[in-house]
Amino acid sequence: MMECGPCMWFKEKRESRKLVLVVVFVALLLDNMLFTVVVPIIPTFLYDTEYINTSAAQLSSHTPAINSTFISIISLHDNSTFWTGAVHNGDIKNESQEVLKDGPCYSGKSFLREENVRVGLLFASKAILQLMINPLVGLVTNRVGYDPPMFCGFIIMFLSTIMFAFSGTYTLLFLARSLQGIGSAFSTVAGLGMLANVYTDDYERGQAMGIALGGLALGVLTGAPFGSVMYEFVGKTAPFLILALLALLDGALQLCILRPSTFSPGSAAPTSYLTLLKDPYIMVAAGSLCIANMAIGILEPTLPIWMMETMCAPNWQLGLAFLPASISYLLCTNLFGTLAHKMGRWLCSLLGMIVVGISLLCLPLAVNIYGLIGPNAGIGIALGMVDSSIMPIMGYLVDLRHTSVYGGIYAISDIALCLGYALGPSSGGAIAKAIGFSWLMVIVGILNILYSPLCILLRNPPAKEEKLAILNQECSMQTRTYMTQSTLPDLSLSDHSDDEMNTPTNSTKMTPR
Repeated sequence: MMECGPCMWFKEKRESRKLVLVVVFVALLLDNMLFTVVVPIIPTFLYDTEYINTSAAQLSSHTPAINSTFISIISLHDNSTFWTGAVHNGDIKNESQEVLKDGPCYSGKSFLREENVRVGLLFASKAILQLMINPLVGLVTNRVGYDPPMFCGFIIMFLSTIMFAFSGTYTLLFLARSLQGIGSAFSTVAGLGMLANVYTDDYERGQAMGIALGGLALGVLTGAPFGSVMYEFVGKTAPFLILALLALLDGALQLCILRPSTFSPGSAAPTSYLTLLKDPYIMVAAGSLCIANMAIGILEPTLPIWMMETMCAPNWQLGLAFLPASISYLLCTNLFGTLAHKMGRWLCSLLGMIVVGISLLCLPLAVNIYGLIGPNAGIGIALGMVDSSIMPIMGYLVDLRHTSVYGGIYAISDIALCLGYALGPSSGGAIAKAIGFSWLMVIVGILNILYSPLCILLRNPPAKEEKLAILNQECSMQTRTYMTQSTLPDLSLSDHSDDEMNTPTNSTKMTPR
């Protein structure tokens, strides 16, 4: 029975490295779209549902005479709140009556300051759960292969997206964000491990990692602006339902290309987590990932609230503020995926951390959204340099110093990223509340600059003695094979057809290149 054309195509192309790269690209894209789409939505949604509704209820109970007038004004609080009539009850001192006369702005400044902590904890919940699940996912990939965990990640991400769409309270949103962290752990560790497994050449691996991180960058690029615009003009549910539909398409793609029902454990015994964590070079690389990405983790909950406090920014601007960082990150992950190999990945990551620090120091100087373009673009460029350099370095360090099994090392890489995204929002919100947004940027910026010289250690990491012996043995075997082929060239003629052997051009002996 003949197979259909598409079935034959998929059967032939399933082993294609490019299609594996496409699957990982799409998975990281959707994961990070969901990761950032909530950034502009959650602060304003909580503000609208908790502060505005509570203020309206309080004023309604105190001033029944102006009840209908107040509610009609609050319904226009889409960043253009104003009073059309005088309030005759002068003894009402509720904070919701604060109106800036020099233009539309948000009232309830104390509520916004308190919201820094709550929103920070909500955003950090994903990273905390992902941090806890990553070691388990690394062990699972070593035992069953990369395909089943990848598909599990899709299922969990889909459920999280649906939960976001229909959650109306802080508690449910917190649970949805935590569930997203579990799905992201499966997708990221399995995806990066799969790429490192199929791209064994260091140069090709760097290119593939750069393209895959481009999917991550594209998700970050489109997520925040998409979320802010959709929330402003359509509502909270619509953007998450669209992402759920895209997630279903991703699941269908994985079913066609991967084999999620097949267990394919590796033949080599993986290096233990404890051994990997004791490696100082791996720890330096992981620290670079953590501290550099902590910058964007801190900005996600604090920058929108700072813009609401100081710039009176409307909803749609809260997501667009991240656009320069996302665009520059998208461009630089692809650019430096190739360029970092030529200039030295250690140097690329070192310069990237310095640029992160300088950009953070410049960020509080902005007085409007246009002043944020330069610093945010600098952060995106720098993170593209760091991520596209460190991810291939992780695989290279395992090849050089440990067993070439990649589930554990990319679990550690994702743990480093999660630490940055967990410590950033959770501590950043509290620090911003205590000493202000500007000092928070100074602290994190200086931390990046001080850590950057450690990247010099990644310039020429030594191979361990036992690994070096294996590499020397493989090299000597290749040399003996080459010498045998060069001294007995006529044996190569057995690979040619009879017609080729009878031609005059092939009657001469082959010489080694």
